[in-house]
Amino acid sequence: MKLSNQSEVPVYTISGSNTARPLPEWLARRRKRSLKNDPEYANRIELLQDFEFEEASHCIRASEDGEWVMSTGTYKPQIHTHYLPQLSLSWARHTDALNTTFQLLSSDYSKSLHLQSDRSLEFHTPAGCHYKTRLPRYGRDLVYDRVSTEALVPAVGVNGDGMGEVFRLNLELGRYMRSFDIDVGGDDFTSAGGGALQGGINTGAVNTGAVAEESHNLLAFGTTLGTVELWDPRAKGRAGVLLPPTQIGPDDSRNEITALEFHRSGLTLATGSSNGLIHLYDLRSPVPLLKKDQGYGFPIHTLKFLLPSSTTREQTLEPKILSSDKKIIKIWDPRDGTPWTSVEPAVDINSVAWCKDSGMILTANEGRQQHSFFIPQLGPAPKWCSFLDNLVEEMAEDPNDPSAFNAAQAGSIYDNYKFLTLPQLKTLSLEHLIGRTNLLRPYMHGYFVAQRLYEEARLITNPYIWEEERAKKIKEKIDKERESRIRGKKKAAVKVNKRLAERLLDMEEKNERRKAKRVLQQGGDEPMADATAVAEPEPESTADAPGSNVLGDNRFAKLFNDQDFAIDETSWEYQLRNPSTAPAPTTKRKERGLTAVEQEELDDVPKSSSDDSDSESEEERERTARRKASKRPSAQSNDKPFNRRQPQMQVSSSTSANSTRDRSFGSRAQNMRTKDKPNRRTTVVGEQEFTFTPKGKSRQQHNAPQPTTASSDYKSKERRSASGNTFRRM
Repeated sequence: MKLSNQSEVPVYTISGSNTARPLPEWLARRRKRSLKNDPEYANRIELLQDFEFEEASHCIRASEDGEWVMSTGTYKPQIHTHYLPQLSLSWARHTDALNTTFQLLSSDYSKSLHLQSDRSLEFHTPAGCHYKTRLPRYGRDLVYDRVSTEALVPAVGVNGDGMGEVFRLNLELGRYMRSFDIDVGGDDFTSAGGGALQGGINTGAVNTGAVAEESHNLLAFGTTLGTVELWDPRAKGRAGVLLPPTQIGPDDSRNEITALEFHRSGLTLATGSSNGLIHLYDLRSPVPLLKKDQGYGFPIHTLKFLLPSSTTREQTLEPKILSSDKKIIKIWDPRDGTPWTSVEPAVDINSVAWCKDSGMILTANEGRQQHSFFIPQLGPAPKWCSFLDNLVEEMAEDPNDPSAFNAAQAGSIYDNYKFLTLPQLKTLSLEHLIGRTNLLRPYMHGYFVAQRLYEEARLITNPYIWEEERAKKIKEKIDKERESRIRGKKKAAVKVNKRLAERLLDMEEKNERRKAKRVLQQGGDEPMADATAVAEPEPESTADAPGSNVLGDNRFAKLFNDQDFAIDETSWEYQLRNPSTAPAPTTKRKERGLTAVEQEELDDVPKSSSDDSDSESEEERERTARRKASKRPSAQSNDKPFNRRQPQMQVSSSTSANSTRDRSFGSRAQNMRTKDKPNRRTTVVGEQEFTFTPKGKSRQQHNAPQPTTASSDYKSKERRSASGNTFRRM
């Protein structure tokens, strides 16, 4: 890519002789390594495959659907058709003679009509040349009238009455109709071939034609006299003649009309002459509205009103006209003739085609390679080469280009800008600013609008936007709270397989939550009734989810009512199929007894070993043991979570009266001597007998651990436990 114009509206040359020199294939293969260091060759872009001819190209047309480009050229005479979505050459075809011009009769490439230089018309289809017919005289231009299905061919020379002719070939009837007689000034009687109908050097001719397709359908024909005749195709008669403007001097040669173009409205007509002058006429007045000089004095061969495809957008965009001679392409304002931008390639231009609703311009020119130019401010890149928008931003050389990306302006290019599409601009009534201000920057399929302008336009369009935004925030908060409400858990009213039914109900509740969340995102509770009423297939996440209709289906009624279908979750087969499913606890587990550590802590309670301890102190020890046992987690029970008590800090002192009891060996031995031992009865053979006093068991002490006796307390005092092993005292 190369920046061809350093003006305020830059033009990028995508392909052509300006960007990369053509190299033969054998040279490219031979110098493959050295060409890596050549920046001109390394930065080349081949937008369309084989977008070139061996010598030159003569005419180019883009289809209405924007997917095909057909061009003709030489040498040898041939036709190239490119399929734009694939950026490749679809087919190439040779012809018998050079092509003067052609027209696409369909919205794509399938039907085309070609005017050849050997006085013939060729009809081409995808299969090849469908039909060929001869013309009485050489044709200069080709116009197709879609209303009457007639191919109009302005021709050279005059007939027997001294009038120029426009041949009419009716494609529906398949024959020539009566020609239009155009005044071209008669035959040339002064030259060497004077008096001949076609042999004169200065013989009059009808050079070009145009039809107002989208309005009144008038036909316009430009002559060598500089006049423009308007014909009504319904009456087959002349509707008016537009005389040339007054010549500046008496010796000035006559200026032939070489290009014609109607505006979409049908009221404005643009004419291009052989001396490089362009005139804009209002058909209601013979005086031209505007006169524009192309600058080089060469004949104008292309005139186009750059209009978008929709008429509503045309009213908000700045109007532009593209005019071209063999030297330069200019785009200017038709209201005052102010130049907008221009591009001047290194070779002569023969024809120009514009891809509608985009900034892409394709040319047929002298030289091997055909040119393609991209103007970002004229429009976005076509959809078949949308990557050009990013390339322009990254490779632009002009720092003042608002559509380009520059490292120095990376933080300020789109800072505080909001991206809006064309429909969004219509709602804000900002379409009239497109192309007129830097506050709207075209990008891809929309525009970047300055944030301040967007806020002002939004406030003007809707003064109550603040209240709507506040109501929207409140609604979102309410919907969020509504979605997070606590829902009562449904109980499964079944006789058997209750756990299975509860799992199915949980799945159904999750599906309802997901559906309610989706409905709330769509706008509230109202569509929820419609969604249940209309029998439409649900998404896969909800309609096909398990548990949605199993409980309510009659086919599965016995699964939850008949005892024969009960699932034994404690069976070995069920546990093999469901290893992660634990069976439900059926009976309450017994509480375990005290461990060695708990027993030792119980023994350390003050006054627990005194002789005057009565039944009241024993009951207090039992309550203390139960309280400590309840605070410790059970190794076998997982019914309730274990809540640990937070550690508390206490201040202790060795001099305090209630200090920690002395655990030294001497003090413990002294206490053992002074302590009275329990009464024992010894039999003859050395056995011991213990007497117990039975007590009635209360209901509260059913699961409580057995209290320790005096003998066990004594044994625990005699032997010091170094671990918490329960079996040490058995």
